[in-house]
Amino acid sequence: MSTRGEHQTVPLSVLLKRELASEKIEDPEIVHGLASHSKKGEDFTLLKTECQRALGDGFTTFSVFGLFDGHNGSAAAIYTKENLLNNVLSAIPADLNRDEWVAALPRALVAGFVKTDKDFQQRAKTSGTTVTFVILEGWVVTVASVGDSCCIFESAEGGIYHLSADHRLECNEEERHRITASGGEVGRLNAGGGAEVF
Repeated sequence: MSTRGEHQTVPLSVLLKRELASEKIEDPEIVHGLASHSKKGEDFTLLKTECQRALGDGFTTFSVFGLFDGHNGSAAAIYTKENLLNNVLSAIPADLNRDEWVAALPRALVAGFVKTDKDFQQRAKTSGTTVTFVILEGWVVTVASVGDSCCIFESAEGGIYHLSADHRLECNEEERHRITASGGEVGRLNAGGGAEVF
């Protein structure tokens, strides 16, 4: 058991196997909530719990959850909310079965993030956004994120698990190393008035 303030890492597949072993559930029950307080109006969410895709002569459903935390304006967050899902889905061949589709998601997420970013940059806007994006297909949860927004999973037993990396510099040594290895500098900046920014 972890102590207070520490994050316990358990693979999601282990958690799901535990739940499936104790109960014979066909599909998971999705419970989600949303709380928001945006001081500058730059934060947006995407909640789609009944997305459909063709599968042979029928269809299957999946859910999508997104958090877009804009900065220096809302344009990037709005654009990403409106375009990322379509860009991800466009990167997946249409004729895949369920297992192939789930296996294709990680690469499709990367391709969708890259395309959305490149397309937005052509608009010559100066805003940016963090993105935490979750696709839930049956018992498979796929998470992709950029920036410092986090994805947290709560199991049926009440366990809390972080499904995305924390990219904040004060918490992530690997991120600090990545920046310095590429020629950047990391340190504290006094922004005036005594406030420090990492």
